[in-house]
Amino acid sequence: MPDTIRLVDYFYVMTADKPGEGARVLGQLKDAGVNLLAFHAFPSGRRAQLNLIPSDPAALRAAARQAKWKLVGPKKAFLFSGDDRTGALVDHYTKLAGAKINVTATDAVSVSGYYGAVMWVDPRDVKKAAQILGAG
Repeated sequence: MPDTIRLVDYFYVMTADKPGEGARVLGQLKDAGVNLLAFHAFPSGRRAQLNLIPSDPAALRAAARQAKWKLVGPKKAFLFSGDDRTGALVDHYTKLAGAKINVTATDAVSVSGYYGAVMWVDPRDVKKAAQILGAG
């Protein structure tokens, strides 16, 4: 199976960097019926940034309004999926490097013979990267 590469909207919310904040945000999204395609959280100073890639951005916006969160976005990222194999991302990285596009961050996992990844590039490079990657 060839890789699937999608250009997706992502949003983020800043929270306190303390136990239970991720569970609180994810619980509110679950209760609102918001499905996430990907989730990434990391400390940022004394706070935490929670990156959210929803299957339905409008549903995320509605849940954020209801929860009174300051939702930032939409911003753009690339969502990859495909059969797991050694070096699954190498060709994609090589294409971007050849076009002088820097990958600013990537998260990838492999589960049950498949891989998935989220990749970020500088906003000014998104359109060019989408063309190079064949992102639909």
